[in-house]
Amino acid sequence: MIYFNNDYSEGCHEKVLEALTKSNLEQTPGYGEDGHCRRAAERIRGLCKREDLAVHFLVGGTQANLTVIDAGLRPHQGVLAAESAHIHVHETGAVEATGHKVLALPSADGKITAGQVAAAVEEHRTNSSFEHMVQPKMVYISNPTEVGTLYTLEELEELSRVCREKGLYLFLDGARLGYGLEAKGYDVTLPDIARLCDVFYIGGTKVGALFGEAVVIANPRLQEDFRYLIKLHGGMLAKGRLLGIQFEVLMEDGLYFEIAARADALADRIRSALDRAGFPLLYPGVTNQIFAVFPDRVLEELEKRYVFCPDRRVDEGHRAVRICTSWATREEAVEELCRDIEKFTGR
Repeated sequence: MIYFNNDYSEGCHEKVLEALTKSNLEQTPGYGEDGHCRRAAERIRGLCKREDLAVHFLVGGTQANLTVIDAGLRPHQGVLAAESAHIHVHETGAVEATGHKVLALPSADGKITAGQVAAAVEEHRTNSSFEHMVQPKMVYISNPTEVGTLYTLEELEELSRVCREKGLYLFLDGARLGYGLEAKGYDVTLPDIARLCDVFYIGGTKVGALFGEAVVIANPRLQEDFRYLIKLHGGMLAKGRLLGIQFEVLMEDGLYFEIAARADALADRIRSALDRAGFPLLYPGVTNQIFAVFPDRVLEELEKRYVFCPDRRVDEGHRAVRICTSWATREEAVEELCRDIEKFTGR
């Protein structure tokens, strides 16, 4: 079987593995206070063009999400997010377990708008029972979103403006950030994100690392005591250098962006094959995630050889699946899938 169901099936990029192996018997301070973590943080600050950023390394995305959200909210406050947001659907209530409610907003494409945020805040503030309701204090977005869509620079500018006007934190989940930044025709940059967001993270688990996410905090209010919260939530890795080494390598000489661009290019080839064969997409996209709609009989044949991630039933005769490329996807596997898709042209 050839797996296209996610972007974290493989281990890590060979350069990351080489660096981890080379450092195996190295003795360093623990808990992220080693030279590797320091150099990785310096490289991230340089790429963001911001020397005032705080950078912390955590093991996974759920851990990063719940720690950041807990850092920004008081007990009576919640976080606004799309109804399809990872923190709302796929994290088993991790944010709620910290005592903070996810305030879900309707979304057809995985994104929320500045207008929705403004309306939600005003609805709360003008309600005569506002003190009996969870107060919105943070906005959570993913870029790319869970369905592979991307926020435009204008959309991010508007979200940032509204959040600052209304006194909310803007938090961007960048689990797949590399695949977004390197998507064809996308004009949002890492410095843009550092300028517009109060906090975000650069995903490593899905983009070449064995594991790990780099949380980048721009707002000084969120920087205060953040390490306490990492420890409180079980996220302070004793062998912290294992995280630092990986990001030290990924952020050197553009490796992170190079491998993400390759995955996007491979996904574009699959999208072209789907278009030639006449199979529609559930969502438009230019990143490494593809949500394709197939007739049941076609999908049954493809699934004899390929593993996709089930998404939803579209109608009685059609299902949507997610096809995912990654930094490690083989070109030969993509060529085979494209050929097999085109065998069903017009069916």
